[in-house]
Amino acid sequence: MKNTENNLNRPCTEPKWNWVFMMLPLFLFMMNSCSKDDDSPTDTLGEFNTKTIQHDGVERTYHMYLPSNFDESNDTPLVFALHGGGGTGTNFEDDVSAGTLTTAAESRGMILIMPNGIDKRWNDGRPEIFGNDSMYDDVGFIAAIIDDMIQNYGVDANRVYVTGISNGGLMSIRLAMDLSNKITAIAPVTAQITTAIQSKVPELPISIMIVNGEEDPLVPYNGGCILGPFVPDCMRGEVLSTAASIEKFVDHNQCANPSETQPIIDTIPTDGTSVEISGHKGCEQGTEVVLVRVIGGGHTWPSGAQYLSPNLVGVVSKEINASEMILDFFLSHSRN
Repeated sequence: MKNTENNLNRPCTEPKWNWVFMMLPLFLFMMNSCSKDDDSPTDTLGEFNTKTIQHDGVERTYHMYLPSNFDESNDTPLVFALHGGGGTGTNFEDDVSAGTLTTAAESRGMILIMPNGIDKRWNDGRPEIFGNDSMYDDVGFIAAIIDDMIQNYGVDANRVYVTGISNGGLMSIRLAMDLSNKITAIAPVTAQITTAIQSKVPELPISIMIVNGEEDPLVPYNGGCILGPFVPDCMRGEVLSTAASIEKFVDHNQCANPSETQPIIDTIPTDGTSVEISGHKGCEQGTEVVLVRVIGGGHTWPSGAQYLSPNLVGVVSKEINASEMILDFFLSHSRN
């Protein structure tokens, strides 16, 4: 009887602990599953991660490259690279820049984002192409990515930059006009200000480097109708001349110093091109306006790929590495 009474009066500690030990694996599994719902450290460093974001009721896609030394606790600079019309983010990386942008971003510790435009194009403001402006809110799309990257990846809000080629270059200029409060500098390649947005003025001073080929058969260096391999008229809109585009930013940034021109670069005679770099420094809020004139160059990315026949787009200059030059230009500018 004594043993029975002792058993009846014993506190129920053993069954309770047994229950805890039995449920512990399930509890840990649930906690682990919940922790994987966020986007943070699941991204792979040193390669592109495909991401999506909902904007304006549409799921948009972009490709994000985090450098191998990425640490979200640091203030990391961010670069957008916008593909040309008919292209995609991965197409730009593989077939236009030929990997030079990724290599340059990796060595400089910069995040690189290559987004995809709807229908493989960007709404750079030309009504001839896009009609109703509200159909393609690409300005809002890029702004949403910027906000997300600042909030979730520790991006330095004072060092956000945009480059792009052709339609992507035209879009970078539109972003300079509409998002100068979020973007520090741009570097359009084979692109100028379109007549459709020539009346726009950025809210803040913004640095710009234009990289244009003098023999561009699609976006004429001296201004006029934007052409295409199979569109020989003005159905694609018009651009100001390269000189007029530079002058507009010189005036806006209140550049007091005269332009300085460097000696012409011509170290590879066989590529049929040479490069002249000129620019205005000492502009308002430390901004700068630079022109990289690719003499003999076409509608191409210097040191990139010859993505179409030279008869269609002109030749690729090997005199400079546009990716390295552009990213170094970006890193020399930060919002105060």
